[in-house]
Amino acid sequence: MTDTAIAWDTYSRQRPERRPVNAFGEETWFNWTQYADHGPGVELLEVQPGARVLDLGCGKGGNAAHLATLGVIAVGVDVSPCQLAAAQERWGWVPGLEFHQTEAVAFLREDQQGFDAVYSVYGAAWFTDPALLLPAIREQLRPGGRLVFSQRPPVPGCYGCQASYIPRGADEDPLVVKRWDYEPDAWEQLLKEYGFTDVDATVLAAPPGNRTVGTFVVRARA
Repeated sequence: MTDTAIAWDTYSRQRPERRPVNAFGEETWFNWTQYADHGPGVELLEVQPGARVLDLGCGKGGNAAHLATLGVIAVGVDVSPCQLAAAQERWGWVPGLEFHQTEAVAFLREDQQGFDAVYSVYGAAWFTDPALLLPAIREQLRPGGRLVFSQRPPVPGCYGCQASYIPRGADEDPLVVKRWDYEPDAWEQLLKEYGFTDVDATVLAAPPGNRTVGTFVVRARA
């Protein structure tokens, strides 16, 4: 197992399971933000039943499962066996849903069918070098297809490749994974350089309350 897979397996064990139902009583739902029952939904992807959609860094599969219940062919990719085992256990019964344990760029380079939309929710779009990931996505997106990803906004002054730390036991050093943070205008420039159009990069405000960090949402079209 790679160091990256070990790190995300460790992260997976620390994360709570998705709730049985959301605030609206729904068993599946799509969430772009770090806050429950907040923000836009699947409409950002602009897909219809029968579309083929890729989740890069699908984790435990909740967002992909929701797409599949809408008649979308949902493909989830993640490097973590632990994450995917949990996804398969909870959502494996959903028709039109498939999971693959692999790295995002490798999967994109091997896929032969293409996608109507590609998305990432605090996933591989945040933790993969955009110089490798963005051209691979652009190659696989069908004409007019959507790329949408969300992550935390960058810390002011901390741009480019950064370190994220995943804690372990009290007597163990944390695991380290790389992430890529840029301001909205930098993301817009990067995406345009790799052939994307209709680029929009904005920060969605946090819901009312004590939390103030919003969610960075980036949208583009092939």
